[in-house]
Amino acid sequence: MNINPFELLKNAQKIQEQMGSFQEKLADISVQGSAGGGMVEVELSGKLEVIAVRIAPEAIEGGDTEMLADLVTAAFSNALEKIKEALRQEIGTMAGGIPGISGLMGAL
Repeated sequence: MNINPFELLKNAQKIQEQMGSFQEKLADISVQGSAGGGMVEVELSGKLEVIAVRIAPEAIEGGDTEMLADLVTAAFSNALEKIKEALRQEIGTMAGGIPGISGLMGAL
């Protein structure tokens, strides 16, 4: 990663303003992950908070709690991947004209 710290300092004001805007947008971002053909759904916010978990009755009927746990885990993982992609896109948009900041996107 080749980030020029002097270039970042030059753009510190712009970065600070955009980070404030980005933090506000996090609350508006939400994604839904699912597993088992939609039997389990997990909704996450851009702040990585769980908004909702929905479990279809047929996912519980057999009493197989291990399978249900696997479906919840898979749905959560699916939602995490989607939120990471949404955040990458938002950061990419925000970083548009700021040299050096796009290299930080690898952290997501």
